[in-house]
Amino acid sequence: MDDDRKSKTQIKNEVKALQKVGEQLVKLSSDQLDRIDLPEALSAAVKDARQITRHEARRRQMQYIGKLMRKIDPAPILKSLRNIRQGDYQKAIAIKKIETWRDELKEGNVEIIEEIINSCPNAERQRLNQLARNTRNSRETAKASNASKALFRYLKEIYDS
Repeated sequence: MDDDRKSKTQIKNEVKALQKVGEQLVKLSSDQLDRIDLPEALSAAVKDARQITRHEARRRQMQYIGKLMRKIDPAPILKSLRNIRQGDYQKAIAIKKIETWRDELKEGNVEIIEEIINSCPNAERQRLNQLARNTRNSRETAKASNASKALFRYLKEIYDS
């Protein structure tokens, strides 16, 4: 057998890998899917797969997506999927950091304001102090929730800019 030829097992494994990429595409949100440059037929097949709820029909649709994937170069799609996952991970880290800042400010740790100002130079010290004070002073659950949300929104705004 020539080295250029692939065995049936290799071909089947490649097909399964492409189907898994197709499954990842189906799991993406509409916004994320729109950011990936897909051929029209593949894009339509992925959108159709989202609508299918019956197991066997969905399995066949996933096989069809795998078939379409074999006709194109999957490298750009894989790169886009990696970028999306990396971006989601970075967002999660940012949200966690913002939540930590908010919790520290709620507990009265004013030293954290220096860290926030060093990390986000466009932060206004006076506004941070005011929002933190409002969060600490509000006793009612609705007021406390609103004050905490306002503080979080401001922290997110300055972190993103």
